[in-house]
Amino acid sequence: MVNSAVQKRDEVGLERAIVEALGARSIVLVGMMGAGKSSVGRRLAARLGLAFVDADGAIEEAAGMTIAEIFAEQGEPYFRAGEARVIARLLEGGPQVLATGGGAVMDPHTRALIAEKSVSVWLKADLDVLMKRTKRRSDRPLAEKMRDLMPLREPYYAQSDIVVRSREEAHEVIVDEIVTALAKHLGIDAKRETSS
Repeated sequence: MVNSAVQKRDEVGLERAIVEALGARSIVLVGMMGAGKSSVGRRLAARLGLAFVDADGAIEEAAGMTIAEIFAEQGEPYFRAGEARVIARLLEGGPQVLATGGGAVMDPHTRALIAEKSVSVWLKADLDVLMKRTKRRSDRPLAEKMRDLMPLREPYYAQSDIVVRSREEAHEVIVDEIVTALAKHLGIDAKRETSS
């Protein structure tokens, strides 16, 4: 029982140090559809005491229609332009945990803003994991193109500050790995933080 209480206090110290080190920067999650950006992102935000924002949800709210409707009625270029504007606006509101759509990193301006105003985390998942997670989702117009999109997008995802493998594991395990990687990336000595 005592060990559990000490561990909890140590985690809070580390998480507080991460948020302080972020300053106004956000944590931006990138990766393919099905990588877990929203589900892991919500848990990561709760753990760090930050707001969670899903860029796709913000785009739908701004447009007053679903992403599938935007694709169908306006086309992908229109969607991507709106996505870039929304992400630029959201990045002004850090610190937060921001989950981006799978194709957001294809826009050079968006990539530059993410690099400047955030710590980026690529949730890297194997194709079989992604396909298993997305096969029942009809709300995403690009699901069937995943096999073709991965090799185009992965070089851009690979520019992220941190890479964490998304796999068939409890979300909390993935969150733990992200927290550890964030501390390392931000130059926080986890041992020092946990002993204070």
